[in-house]
Amino acid sequence: MLKNKVIAFLGAGSMAEAMIAGIVNGGKVPSDQIIVSNKSNQTRLSELQMGYNIQGVQKDLVPYKEIDIFVLAMKPKDAEIALSSLKTHINPNQLILSVLAGISTSFMEGHLHPTQQVIRVMPNTSSMIGESATALSPGAHTTEENISIAKELLECIGEVFIIPEEKMDIFTGIAGSGPAYFYYLMEHMEKAGTDAGLDSETTRQIIAQTIVGAAKMVQEQEETPSELRENVTSPNGTTAAGLEALKQHGGGKAISQAIHHAANRSKEICSQLEKKNSTANQSKKAM
Repeated sequence: MLKNKVIAFLGAGSMAEAMIAGIVNGGKVPSDQIIVSNKSNQTRLSELQMGYNIQGVQKDLVPYKEIDIFVLAMKPKDAEIALSSLKTHINPNQLILSVLAGISTSFMEGHLHPTQQVIRVMPNTSSMIGESATALSPGAHTTEENISIAKELLECIGEVFIIPEEKMDIFTGIAGSGPAYFYYLMEHMEKAGTDAGLDSETTRQIIAQTIVGAAKMVQEQEETPSELRENVTSPNGTTAAGLEALKQHGGGKAISQAIHHAANRSKEICSQLEKKNSTANQSKKAM
């Protein structure tokens, strides 16, 4: 279904690049059918064009009518203006995928055509190597065919989970922001290794392989993470000592709080935009 689709990324930041890299490397969409645009940074467009053999196009030169799938990847604070502008160039059957944290499908539908095909998605930066955990939540008017097309596209960058939109905030806290938590953990593990005399490169590779192995165990074994942890933990052994230190210093609570804080921020962004939109609409009615 993707072979003849033209895809345009509106926004050229790190998430757009990660997705472009994954899609290009996946080979299901020819690179010359991928377009990227932004407000004014021509240097950035040139970098992406040269790096991935795609089309870098200035905003006013985007061939809107020729595009099958738009991927909204600008900053969330720019969403309202971008959506209102996009509406003047597209028709309801063109598919809109949004990777904007906190921007609901109803918010997007309210600024586009009444029956616009809209899907909210949340990938992570592991898209770049085809290992993203990506959530997909369709809007009220999105057809099953377009959901299948979106799923096929997003499978180019990793595994896709179709979830209710009300669960998108917690997914954002877990998977959207999740890679940063692991990188933060790895930073501290690396420091512990180098402080003890291991060189940084060797330590980094040890940590990375350890995390990859643990993740594969979760994916390929029937045991829960809790059971796998217990299997590794001998009474009064080294792992037990390490886990006890984590408990004493609030390691588990810190992880939970990181997820919930990220999820709450996603909700706040949505609430702020909806409030702003409501205020703007009331002002228009009063005029």
